[in-house]
Amino acid sequence: MRIAVLANGAWDLEWGKQVLKAVDFLICADGGANYAALTGRIPNLIIGDLDSITPEVLNQCENAGCVIERFPCEKDETDLELALICAEEQACLVRERDIWLYGGTGKRIDHFMGNIALMLSYAKKGYRIRLVDPYHESWILQRQEVIRGSIGQELSLIALSEKAVVTTDGLYYPLHQGELLQDSPRGISNVFLGEEVVIQVHSGWVLVVLRIKV
Repeated sequence: MRIAVLANGAWDLEWGKQVLKAVDFLICADGGANYAALTGRIPNLIIGDLDSITPEVLNQCENAGCVIERFPCEKDETDLELALICAEEQACLVRERDIWLYGGTGKRIDHFMGNIALMLSYAKKGYRIRLVDPYHESWILQRQEVIRGSIGQELSLIALSEKAVVTTDGLYYPLHQGELLQDSPRGISNVFLGEEVVIQVHSGWVLVVLRIKV
């Protein structure tokens, strides 16, 4: 079951129509509902202070039976944070560990950095937030994973902890228990040698950024 959150960041309409077809349960963080409406998709839940959603879309979703949870503008959590709490509850019900996040990049760098912080918070709880836009797919890795791609496809590894110890197999610039530091871009812009890469994180937390070929 694919559980997804749609935020109010950058959005590509044609791409969005395709990715939302694969979503079984859609939660929109406030203005993300505007994007869902443009694709013809009624979300299961809209949550936030509702200062970004248009009145027309709000009425459309209410009439279609969408659950609306309104919060005050002055609150401790961001709209996306509230949406991810609901996504976690839904994921727990169906024993799913992946939560897909769309509309989480672009527009505002402060929101984007906050989204990375949320991804790390959920990774520490055992969930993987898959942040996807038309050009990248990003997630946080702590242990070992096989990543499939194509020859020449770009992949970056960025340490989110003070230090991460990493071994890779299948990348042009290999690491053998190499150190990635939080204050260094050493792991940026590596490339696939074949169609499969193995990454093992021995210690620390690593953000994986896979460049999607378009």
